[in-house]
Amino acid sequence: MNKIKTVCVYCGSGPGTNPRFVEAAIALGKALAENGIRLVYGGGSIGLMGAIATSVLDHGGTVTGIIPDFLTSRENVLKRVQELVVTPDMHERKRLMFERSDAFVALPGGIGTLEELVEQLTWQQLGRHSKPVLLANIDGFWEPLLALLGHMRATAFIRPSLAVDILKAERVEDILPRLRAAAARAPEGTEKLVPEIARRL
Repeated sequence: MNKIKTVCVYCGSGPGTNPRFVEAAIALGKALAENGIRLVYGGGSIGLMGAIATSVLDHGGTVTGIIPDFLTSRENVLKRVQELVVTPDMHERKRLMFERSDAFVALPGGIGTLEELVEQLTWQQLGRHSKPVLLANIDGFWEPLLALLGHMRATAFIRPSLAVDILKAERVEDILPRLRAAAARAPEGTEKLVPEIARRL
């Protein structure tokens, strides 16, 4: 797989209750900018979404925001970004986020963040792509999900033949090295979504 040039970050449109969540979003935004990696994200200006995008921009980086039309007011679309794509619906948003990204990171968030994350893990499990997917496990935020996945393995709903390759990082400084290492292991030509899946979105 080619070098990681763009990273899609899924995260909450709220800040959460732990100040470390916002701190992590700001630190990740700085790291992306300093490494010349474009951020692809949900387009909002509030919560962790706003924190990471603003941090990338404040540190001289580039940002693509992708947001469905019905959320532009609710999530206060961030107009400072270099590229803003307004889609007609969530399906188109997720398809474009996938196509424009070389890797995915999930910071803390709610149901929407979880849904986007799990969709990428599902496609990866089914062999539809090999782009790295990483949980930014800030202050153990994703431990309940990791426990559930372990339970699914133990009860044979995640079978050995359908392994889920989830990267995890407790510290922001470990995120990019782990994404790059995973991308280097991926076979060439397997990072794209197969056409029939893309058409269904």
